[in-house]
Amino acid sequence: MIDIRNLSKNFGTLQVLKNIDIRFEPGKVYGIIGENGAGKTTLFRCIAGLENYDGEIRSGLHPLKNYLGFLPTDPFFFSKITGKEYIRLLCNARKKEMPNLESKNIFDLPLNQYASTYSTGMKKKLALTAILLQENHYFILDEPFNGIDIHSNIIVVDLIKKLKALGKTVLISSHIFSTLKETCDEIYPLKDGKISPTVTRENFDTLELEIKAFTIGNKIEQLELK
Repeated sequence: MIDIRNLSKNFGTLQVLKNIDIRFEPGKVYGIIGENGAGKTTLFRCIAGLENYDGEIRSGLHPLKNYLGFLPTDPFFFSKITGKEYIRLLCNARKKEMPNLESKNIFDLPLNQYASTYSTGMKKKLALTAILLQENHYFILDEPFNGIDIHSNIIVVDLIKKLKALGKTVLISSHIFSTLKETCDEIYPLKDGKISPTVTRENFDTLELEIKAFTIGNKIEQLELK
């Protein structure tokens, strides 16, 4: 469980998050959607303990950051660390032994190669593999499908479903609505720093139509394509 009460975040005079109240339960997958700059990543960073904030974040396990795997949009890697060393580093941080690492390399990554030389998609898959092998209880996946190939996309969808079956709490942001429809139990729109009421699975199609209507409007016609 992650329980957020009256969460606000300012960057100088700019208020990015405004009095957010939300609760995430075990064994559920939650989607957070919003336009670029809506505050999704800032919310995730606050939950992960990477940003200071006003308000309260409580969890069933304390401290939360010691039981949480955070997949950022653009994972960072030191220039002289291999994929294998990176995974072992993150597992050591959780005091997890990792024998037979090669057998757990489900994305077929070149683990003996420097991670900094990986493509964008490979970096995303390496970081995801590492936080999965940490055996975390909570997962935040910020745009997990960006930059990965279609085969890996399929694997990630099934990984999220497996985490749910294991009773984990999973938070996802994605600009690919179809992946949210396939994986999430509930979706929370985030706009102007505020969370809208939850949208449950039976209303996902309606939400998708509303997003399309708001996003597209008459913009296509404005091009006057011929």
